Amino acid sequence: MADQKKQLHLTAFMRPVSLHTGAWRYPGSYSDANFNFKHIVQFAQKLEAAKFDAFFMADHLAVLNMPLEALKRSHTVTSFEPFTLLSALSAVTDKIGLAATASTTYDLPYHVARRFASLDHLSNGRAAWNIVTTGNPESSKNFGFDEHMVHGDRYKRAREFYDVVTGLWDSFADDALTRDVESGEYFKPERLHVLNHEGEEFKVRGPLNIARPPQGWPVIVQAGQSEPGRQLAAETAEVVFCSPRDIQSAKELYADLKGRVEKAGRQRDGLKILPAALVIVGENKQDAQVKRLKLDSLVHYDSAIASLSIALGTDASGLDPDGPLPEDLPETNASKTSRESVEKLAQTEGLTVRQLAQRMGGQGGLAFLGSPSEIADEMEVWLREEASDGFTVTFPFLPQGLDEVTEKLIPELQRRGLFRQDYTGSTLREHFGLPRPENQFFKR
Repeated sequence: MADQKKQLHLTAFMRPVSLHTGAWRYPGSYSDANFNFKHIVQFAQKLEAAKFDAFFMADHLAVLNMPLEALKRSHTVTSFEPFTLLSALSAVTDKIGLAATASTTYDLPYHVARRFASLDHLSNGRAAWNIVTTGNPESSKNFGFDEHMVHGDRYKRAREFYDVVTGLWDSFADDALTRDVESGEYFKPERLHVLNHEGEEFKVRGPLNIARPPQGWPVIVQAGQSEPGRQLAAETAEVVFCSPRDIQSAKELYADLKGRVEKAGRQRDGLKILPAALVIVGENKQDAQVKRLKLDSLVHYDSAIASLSIALGTDASGLDPDGPLPEDLPETNASKTSRESVEKLAQTEGLTVRQLAQRMGGQGGLAFLGSPSEIADEMEVWLREEASDGFTVTFPFLPQGLDEVTEKLIPELQRRGLFRQDYTGSTLREHFGLPRPENQFFKR
């Protein structure tokens, strides 16, 4: 058994509500689940009842760059803007964390600081910021740029972006707002810091016009696995959302990130590593595999080859469907981690372009399939062997897939002492066991 003092952390990846392209077509599923507020409220409340750490929303700043014949088959073409949705969910939930993506490439620090500070106040300390550098080159065209910012420059900008946002969150000391009715003093001027940041990327005066967030800073999440992404995580992140394909590559990533954290002068346990994992619960492994085969069969090839093109960062429609993936694909400015992962999968399993496209068109990453007991066995191994601190769970279809996780898998994990029976705190930092950061300008 795993060390009973160490338990899994589980977040739910909920935008889109299922990453699998065939999810909306699965028998009994809500075809509009990705854009139906009443359904999403039910999902969030079920996840909270199951004691999940957080409800996690990714974001896209452009319609996916694929041909319309493929795009017309995707349930991800429309989705709520994350802050609007999470602000609404904060009013119908009490404990579950609310994590959203905000781009450091096509947004500004002052906007991001205000939004997350507001969400943290609205939710009484449950907000998290997923720092992304935006890999989709189509996004640039929605913000007045003809060319997408190159990979290295995006991470350079992100690092300074983080410094500005966290500096703005610390504008007011925790005790700055006195609201003294008798004296007429609303706040102490000496407990207000004007940032006056001037860097290579940004010039921001401040202060932020919002009181310091309940958590001090919303929890910092980071999702890059490239070399600059790992270093950014080591210096800034408290939770890493990642996508290793197997336990060996996960252990290597885990050891690397934890080592970088320590070299950066931070506590090793101050970073939680939560790989994305598709979870399909069945009566047994064979039953779960049947569900996946049915799900994969609902992915149209037009969508599959378009998904492969996105993952590779280059048009794959002209490749020989029944031949191997070429080794001399042109260099692109898209996500390096995604491309390398796909190339490794093709090589390791000897997949043709068609087979690779079908895998990517569904959900090609890490998956746990089986009975609740079988899946719990695997998750326990990952935790015990330091391959992860938990998982970012993705669901095959909704509501059935989510219900099977919350009603069957979670009780099994709880029975083994691998997952909490109840929340022991009210903030997301407390769920993750993370300290509240001290104000950098007003030391205790």
